[in-house]
Amino acid sequence: MTKNILLLTLFVFITSTSLWAQDKGPRSGYKFQTVADLKTTPVKDQQSVGTCWDYATISFLESELLRMGKPEYNLAEIFVAKNAYYEKGVRYIQFHGNNNFSEGGQAHDVIAMIKKYGIVPEEAYIGLNYGRDFHIHAELVAALKGILDGVNANPNKRITPTWTEGFRAYIESYLGTAPEKFTYQGKEYTPKSFAESLGLNLDDYVEITSYEAFPFHEEIELPIPDNWMHGRYYNVPLDELMEIMRYALENGYTVCWDGDVSHNGFSHGSGLAILPTDNPEEMINSEISKWTTLSDKERKSRLNSFEAPVPEMKVDDAKRQATFNSRQTTDDHLMHITGLLKDQNGTYYYKTKNSWAEDSNTFGGYLYMSEPYCRLQTVAIMVHKNAIPKAIRKKLGL
Repeated sequence: MTKNILLLTLFVFITSTSLWAQDKGPRSGYKFQTVADLKTTPVKDQQSVGTCWDYATISFLESELLRMGKPEYNLAEIFVAKNAYYEKGVRYIQFHGNNNFSEGGQAHDVIAMIKKYGIVPEEAYIGLNYGRDFHIHAELVAALKGILDGVNANPNKRITPTWTEGFRAYIESYLGTAPEKFTYQGKEYTPKSFAESLGLNLDDYVEITSYEAFPFHEEIELPIPDNWMHGRYYNVPLDELMEIMRYALENGYTVCWDGDVSHNGFSHGSGLAILPTDNPEEMINSEISKWTTLSDKERKSRLNSFEAPVPEMKVDDAKRQATFNSRQTTDDHLMHITGLLKDQNGTYYYKTKNSWAEDSNTFGGYLYMSEPYCRLQTVAIMVHKNAIPKAIRKKLGL
C-alpha cells in the first residue's frame, strides 16, 4: 500500500467513523456532548424470550469484567435462565402457587443463579434443543406452569419428593443439559470454577429503587410481580437515585436499568426515550419560552417527530409514586446503561444498550434515555456498591 493510498484510506476511515457516530445517535436536531462512554460487549438479541433481565445483567457483568481489566467475555444467558426456571418452580410450589412464574425476572436473579450454579461461556451452552435456530420460550413456560399447577392441585395434598426431577427433566428437554465440565481457551472448568475464575465479587452488587411510600435509606422488598425471589432493594429519594446513576457513569461504572418502556416517549427506532409535555406548567427545559411561541401545529409535529429537543416533564417523588401506584409505570424491561451525555439545553441522557439486536434500529441497538424519562420510568437499578457516592453509601450502611 503506497503512502498516498494509506493517507486516503485513513481519511475515509476517519470520515466514515464520524458519520457513523452521527448515524448511531438520535436525530440531527440533537447536539450531544459525551460525558462518559464506557466499555461494553457487543449488543445481543434476546429474540423471542422474555428474559431481558438476564441479557441486561449479563451485559452489565461483562462490562464489569472489562472495567476490571479482564478480557472480553461472552457469557451464556440461557444457562442462567435455565436455572432460574427451576428455582422459580420450586418457589412457586413453596408458595402454593401464590408466586410469580413467568419468563420475567430481576437483575438479582442473575447474581443468585451464578452464586448457586456458576456460569459458562456462550460457546459451552447455547440452550437450543427444540428444533429451532432462535430462542423462544412461550411453549416451554406454559408447559412448566401446567406441571406446577398440576403438582399444586394434588388431591392428596402431600407432594412427592420426585416432582422436581421430572420438572428439571422437562426444562432440559427444551434447553438441553448444561455441561458439568467444559474446556475454554485450553483449560477445563466446571460452571462454578469458571465463575470463580472471573474474579467477580457478586456480593458487591446492590439494587436501588426510589418510592416515597417506603422508608428512605432502608432495605425494602420491592412489590413487583417479577420479584419472585422477594429480593431486597435500598430505597432512596429520587434525586439521590439520579445522583447515583450519574456518579457511577462518571466514575467508570455502568448501570443495570430496570424500568418501563411502554410510554409513548420511548422510541427504540428513533434511538430516544423522552418525556415530552405540551403543558408549560409541567416543563423544565430552557426551551419553554421558545415553545410557547410555536403554533399548535408546529408543537404537535415536534412532539411526535423525535427530531429535536422538546420540553420535558418535571418529575418528583410524588409523581413517581403516583404513576407506580396507578400501574402507569411497571417493570416491563431491563437494559444496560453504558454512557452519559448532555444535549444543547443541558439535559442529561443515558446511553443505553438494549437486547433487541444490533440491527433493531439504525443506532446499533442503542438508545438515549433523557433524565426526565429516567426520573419517571426507572423502577430500579443495579450497581457496584463503589459506584454509589460516599455520602449516600454511609446513609445506606454500605
